[in-house]
Amino acid sequence: MRFNVSLPWWAYAAMGVGLMLFVAMIAVSVKRNHGIRRPLFASPYILWIVIFTVIPVILIGYYALTDVNGKFTLDNFRSFWDSNYIMREQLRSMAGDEMANTIARGSVNIDTLVYSLWMAFLCTVMCLLLGYPAALFMADKNIKMGATVVVLFIIPMWMNFLLRTIAWMSLLEDNGLINNFLEWIGVGRLQLMYKQSTVLLGMVYNYLPFMVFPIYTSLSKLDPKLGEAAQDLGCNEWRTLYKVTMPLSLPGVISGITMVFMPSVTTFFIPRVLGGGNTQMFGDLIESTFLTAGNWNLGSALSLVMMILILISLSILRRADPNGEGGGIA
Repeated sequence: MRFNVSLPWWAYAAMGVGLMLFVAMIAVSVKRNHGIRRPLFASPYILWIVIFTVIPVILIGYYALTDVNGKFTLDNFRSFWDSNYIMREQLRSMAGDEMANTIARGSVNIDTLVYSLWMAFLCTVMCLLLGYPAALFMADKNIKMGATVVVLFIIPMWMNFLLRTIAWMSLLEDNGLINNFLEWIGVGRLQLMYKQSTVLLGMVYNYLPFMVFPIYTSLSKLDPKLGEAAQDLGCNEWRTLYKVTMPLSLPGVISGITMVFMPSVTTFFIPRVLGGGNTQMFGDLIESTFLTAGNWNLGSALSLVMMILILISLSILRRADPNGEGGGIA
């Protein structure tokens, strides 16, 4: 499906100027240093960030604040708050205020956003409840199977995200492996697909490693002598976990929450495949606005709202880890 959406002239000009400045920066750096120095190798990454991150964000802001004619407007954000706003205004121009006022405010966009935040919250909580014990097990140097569990968590991540999600269909569909097994043992087939719980299961499965590895990294950095000192002072294993281990691993927990919650809010492929269209999240709404409705201005406004919410969430979570000590996946 094709859309006649072209970038504004200044977008092409910005990319051209950026490319020329990039070439000039390299030439000046080589001349000044009498050759190629190590920092120069970071230049391609800077160019990549500018072209594929900075400029797209600027374009999203441009489309969100303009209409199809390129004129400044806030109607896109009004449409976010009231999904019937455009319909009401069109009816107002044709039939007057009396007919327009008969159309109630539409809450589809707001309801979808709230539902997505709720699903992301549930996914994050479940990943934390499952991921922290797993990370604790993996980081325990007295358990020889810890390294094996690390590998078992890494191996599924080598497979494409889409393939991992589609694989669940083979397990959960009416003629899938689970239903065949249930029928074989006499329980009978169950409706496992196209439910909210199925979508949540797919989200937890795909995002669980992003919770486990930051916590595992923080736990593996802890000095074992701290736990031994706590036990020498009278703490049992549970109090040592609660008073020493968990507070010191908080940066990894914050990092894991960030890495799970943010993509969970904007996911769109998992609800489509495992929810069968019965479950729509904010990512699905943005995608359908862009690709199905072809409304790039409203789609950009929805994307901008989501980016602002993500930045607010990041700033709140960062207060718990001001030094950025949270562990990463590596």
